[in-house]
Amino acid sequence: MRDAGIGVFDSGIGGLTVFKALRAALPPGERLLYLGDTARVPYGTKSAETVVRYALEGSRFLGRRGIKALVIACNTMSAVALEELRKDTEIPVVGVIGPGAEAACRATGRRVIGVIGTAATIKSGAYTRAIARHLPQARVVDRACPLFVPLAEEGWVDNEVARATAALYLQDFKSEGIDTLVLGCTHYPLLEGVIGEAVGPGVVLVDSARATASVVRARLLERGLLAEGPAPAGEDHFFVTDSSDRFREVGSRFLGGPLLRLEQVDIQD
Repeated sequence: MRDAGIGVFDSGIGGLTVFKALRAALPPGERLLYLGDTARVPYGTKSAETVVRYALEGSRFLGRRGIKALVIACNTMSAVALEELRKDTEIPVVGVIGPGAEAACRATGRRVIGVIGTAATIKSGAYTRAIARHLPQARVVDRACPLFVPLAEEGWVDNEVARATAALYLQDFKSEGIDTLVLGCTHYPLLEGVIGEAVGPGVVLVDSARATASVVRARLLERGLLAEGPAPAGEDHFFVTDSSDRFREVGSRFLGGPLLRLEQVDIQD
């Protein structure tokens, strides 16, 4: 199992920030298999039953490729389907919400934590519940910031449009007295600069992608599953369920380099 790959599953492109964080946190010998269900994105508008069904299909697709751990790089799936996924497999399954919430609880001093995410993630209350489990005394201030996703995918992360959007979305956080802000969508780390400017230097930004990568490393280490040896040449593999052209273009921007092995697949086969 030590030489098996690690599955990374998202509804689309945003989970590539988790992929990038994993690549930075894990030994070079680890092999990552990324699945983006681009034919059915977004998951946030679907019913819970549909999200669970899609999540199981994607998990089983990656499972057939012999993975040793599964990372759910999607806030909607993490909020709705994580327990069903864990029941369906014996390998470790890590979502993005728990690690992000725990990191925020460690970072906060005043116990006032902000959370931003898509409308579906904020509506689910998953981050609020996760924070309450770790730090019941914390007060959570959350806000949906849906326009951050298309800005990130368009590459508009450091211009006046991005700054104006961040200022409008986040203007009330200063008066709320937050000292920590969770970037509760996998697209949002690309806008970390303008988000930080909007909330001010006194607020710690918590990147759920980096927090998730740390948890994955710890889980593999405690099970003796961290890969050893040099990086396998060209072993990272990207799968999508719809045309790969857009994914290749935006994904290269997210990762800062080309996606060498990109394949369109039918995960129901």
